[in-house]
Amino acid sequence: MMRLLLLAASCLLGSAALAQVPKTPATVPLWTSGAPGSEGRRGEAEQAQDYWIKNVHNPSLTVFPADPRHANGASVVVVPGGGHRIIVWTSEGIAVAQALNRMGISVFVLKYRLAREEGSRYTIEGDALGDLRRAVRWVRANAKQYDLDPNRVGVMGFSAGGELVSMLADNKPAAALPPPRDPIDRENARPDFQIQVFPGPLGIPANDAAEAPPAFIAAGSLDQCCAEPAVTLYEQLRKAGVPAELHMYANADHAFNLGEASNLLSILHWPDRLHDWLIDSGFLDDRSRRSAASKAE
Repeated sequence: MMRLLLLAASCLLGSAALAQVPKTPATVPLWTSGAPGSEGRRGEAEQAQDYWIKNVHNPSLTVFPADPRHANGASVVVVPGGGHRIIVWTSEGIAVAQALNRMGISVFVLKYRLAREEGSRYTIEGDALGDLRRAVRWVRANAKQYDLDPNRVGVMGFSAGGELVSMLADNKPAAALPPPRDPIDRENARPDFQIQVFPGPLGIPANDAAEAPPAFIAAGSLDQCCAEPAVTLYEQLRKAGVPAELHMYANADHAFNLGEASNLLSILHWPDRLHDWLIDSGFLDDRSRRSAASKAE
């Protein structure tokens, strides 16, 4: 009898351990036939080492769905930084997705083309920004598949990724956009909210702040690169009447991420302030879905 009990217990423990093994997240290409402008390099493999990825010629989204038990229908496209030379994939991509998942948010981490990588012929304003624009459209086009609210699609950028976010959310297109190539291109590319974490200077000051979506902005006061853009963007949005919240952390420098290398309690807890803002702003409830349903009745 004791052997049977031990065997049953070991089976149960084994099943529990298997259940706790995280699933490998799916990666989906933004363009099934390849990104426009990447025709000559689509066959090249991405390069990855330590914490970074580069040599991206097939832009994609890596999907981290929220646990269905507490998913709230909100989604965020996360744009890691890296100076447009690399993509800081682990600390500004995967770790951030897991943190947002705990808030009930489904996350799509963007691999975008790098304009400043050695040998690159891509541009920030054309190709990298085009990848983010396509990513927002892709999420909206596939919202039903992931049980998402298409009216609560946010974007979150770190450093260089924040530059792309600001170019999309706070600025008018620098040039006329190409005609739609497929139904996804017909979706709205404007995010419903933006999260800026030590955003870089490109795109700030913004030229269309009055039409920008609500913003959460965080940066370190010691950041020589990105403290000033964070404050400038906040002031623009505030004066334009756009809901915005700014957190400038004393004694914090650039790339504090989720606080992996910091002993500052304020840095360790800044995601909690983001969570507060998302709740206060209504982005984590089903208000817009209820509104849409009432209009349809």
